[in-house]
Amino acid sequence: MRSSNPVFSRRGFSRDNGYAGFGTQPQAGGPAGGTQTQQGNPYATAGQQAPANPYATNPYAQQDLQHGAPQAPVTTAGRMTMDDVVMRTATTLGTLVVTAALAWALLPVDDANISKSYGIAIGAGLIAMVLGLVQAFKRKASPPLILTYAALEGVFLGVVSSVVDNRIASGAAMQAVIGTMAVFAGVLIAYKAGWIRVNRRFYGFVMAAAMGFLLLTAVNLLFAVFGGGDGLGFRSGGLGIVFGIVGILLGACFLALDFKQVEDGIAYGAPKEEAWLAAFGLTMTLVWIYLEFLRLIAILQGND
Repeated sequence: MRSSNPVFSRRGFSRDNGYAGFGTQPQAGGPAGGTQTQQGNPYATAGQQAPANPYATNPYAQQDLQHGAPQAPVTTAGRMTMDDVVMRTATTLGTLVVTAALAWALLPVDDANISKSYGIAIGAGLIAMVLGLVQAFKRKASPPLILTYAALEGVFLGVVSSVVDNRIASGAAMQAVIGTMAVFAGVLIAYKAGWIRVNRRFYGFVMAAAMGFLLLTAVNLLFAVFGGGDGLGFRSGGLGIVFGIVGILLGACFLALDFKQVEDGIAYGAPKEEAWLAAFGLTMTLVWIYLEFLRLIAILQGND
């Protein structure tokens, strides 16, 4: 099963020539016995036993396993660990934050310079989008490509944040940062506590909601381009507030899917370089949440 995240949807952490899935391993402390039935695999039919060793055909896992559960690896050399994911994510986000701060400081958004700054920001955003798509369809992670994406995305966010903060809603950027951090921490705590169960039903619901959200966004954009104004009003007023809240909730769901993929990748002994893909996916999700918060705050304060 693939994540909604563009990175993981292209290449998940593989097992059995497929993907690290929701039915292949219990989440966060669940049973791992080789004779488990539906309790270990929520998609198994009644009386069906899971394979004696669900990790045996994983090219990254050790082959000497007992009772259907993976032995603790003797060494983690060459395998992805949580420290790898944390360090790569910190590097990617750090690059984004630095370039965003530089763009805020060096690209003024006063009346005399806003057109030039906007042009640079849009150009950087479009290039970042192209680089993101290239990385999403590559078979292997490319750290230079990912860091370049982060740097250009930072330029875009820096200018957009400066415009909103200085011309629409004072303090919006910091509020959006705090909101994004709160969502990340909340989803992580809920996931580790088992309050969020990432399974096939959860995945299907999130994907259906995401497709509907993106479809409405595209339709609204078309009406705005050809009809003028704010299109169908999905980005202003009361409807815009509801739409923004839905966008943030979707971002939170994407985070849960990303956490599941990272957890599976570590459990399956994915190669160390896969940590860059995890960092890339998490960064994209956090950018989504931040932009939705920024838009929501701009609507709320703009109506005051």
